[in-house]
Amino acid sequence: MYSIEEIKELLAAFDGSKATALDIQMGEDEFISIRQKSAKAAVAVPAAAVNETPAVEVQVSTEPAAPVMTEVKTEGTPVESPMVGVFYSAPSPDSEPYVTVGSEVNKGDVICLIEAMKLMNEVTAEKNGVIAEVCVENGQVVEYGQPLFVIK
Repeated sequence: MYSIEEIKELLAAFDGSKATALDIQMGEDEFISIRQKSAKAAVAVPAAAVNETPAVEVQVSTEPAAPVMTEVKTEGTPVESPMVGVFYSAPSPDSEPYVTVGSEVNKGDVICLIEAMKLMNEVTAEKNGVIAEVCVENGQVVEYGQPLFVIK
């Protein structure tokens, strides 16, 4: 059984390390899972886990976390995601994408959809131009401000 102080010591040691993930099995259905994208850690600790049996298995990953943001490789004006959600390049799975590399767009044209909280939100071109780069894949989760396209 871990005390609150032991858990705090474990978190302090993890925070001071280069590890990006820590999973501690506390019992059959109880565990502590910690993921760190940068210097700050996200912690999920079930309330009952504090009063359960000691850890049986500890796994620490020292691999760097995958980058969240996509780098823009082409010169031009990036079109950024206005929200967190799922990127869709077409209005339905059997439809053609709104745009592809080389597509001409006008300001206000719908270029993709972002699904957030079961609502489909249209993303429109911010200027006239040609799609120079598609920065994300269909069905990918995107973050606020993440580049979706580059328009030249």
